[in-house]
Amino acid sequence: MHEQPQIEIPGEQQPDRGPFSFALLVAAAAVVIVLAGFYLWPGRQSPSRGAQEFHPPFGPGERSYASKIEIENVALSRAANFLNQEVTILTGELLNTGERSIREAELTVEFYDDMNQIALRESHLVLNSGSPPLAPGERRSFEVSFEHIPTSWNMQQPAVRVTGLLFAPSQ
Repeated sequence: MHEQPQIEIPGEQQPDRGPFSFALLVAAAAVVIVLAGFYLWPGRQSPSRGAQEFHPPFGPGERSYASKIEIENVALSRAANFLNQEVTILTGELLNTGERSIREAELTVEFYDDMNQIALRESHLVLNSGSPPLAPGERRSFEVSFEHIPTSWNMQQPAVRVTGLLFAPSQ
């Protein structure tokens, strides 16, 4: 027996699919709500923060004050991270020899190769708004981790300099 082709007449309503389509609609809405919940969850770090890094200002006032921030006791060490990969750690201390308190400080670290060319340059916020300001005369330790340093690095101490400052409000 041959089946007759179904001809759809415009304007004719499709038969009701019953509870299956309603359950599918509810499941899709639940997935959307769960995904929105994960995206908007408090405490979750926004992906835009990592993609668009914040750099403290470094205008003429900050540049002139940068010479009053001394970087001391710089040392390099190696350690394994939780994935058992080698990480290079730069530690040191910031000393504020000026008269203003610092809310944020950014350091740029440059590793050189055997031809004295920059093999790696990275900037890191070593003092942020989440910690107390660095008051005049105060010293604060910092630590910066590097996961991938090029093999062309000359194994010498990197150059470290202040490239961003945000002053704390005067009180």
